[in-house]
Amino acid sequence: MSHTTTPGPHGVQPTQVTAWVGWIAFAGVMMALVGSFHVIQGLVALFRDEVFLVGSRGLVVNVDYTAWGVTHIIGGAVLVAAGVWVFRGKVWARTVGVVMAMLSAVINIGFLAAYPIWSAIMIAVDVMVIWALTVHGGELKD
Repeated sequence: MSHTTTPGPHGVQPTQVTAWVGWIAFAGVMMALVGSFHVIQGLVALFRDEVFLVGSRGLVVNVDYTAWGVTHIIGGAVLVAAGVWVFRGKVWARTVGVVMAMLSAVINIGFLAAYPIWSAIMIAVDVMVIWALTVHGGELKD
């Protein structure tokens, strides 16, 4: 006895959803959260750079905190938007999420001297987001 599934709307074959789909929800929420953190960190870099542990010359990458702030704000906004679209099952949102999480991790490596513990936590969350999107992303297709 064979079991066949009927195509869903637009003739697309439904994807088998497992309990692992929760990881996609986790990734979407964490992308929005990490993106929000980047925006906040960017605003701090723009308006209160004296709170960082080192001056801009003490960073891994020698760049002004204004440039870091703008980078964090733009990247954070893109990450928040992609996180929201992950819930819609968009493949492009998962792709953007993986790329932005990779960039977030690299940017946080450059920011380690200024905020060591915070940057390490952000890198760990970025790795979990990348894992969730790449391993279980196909379970929530549009």
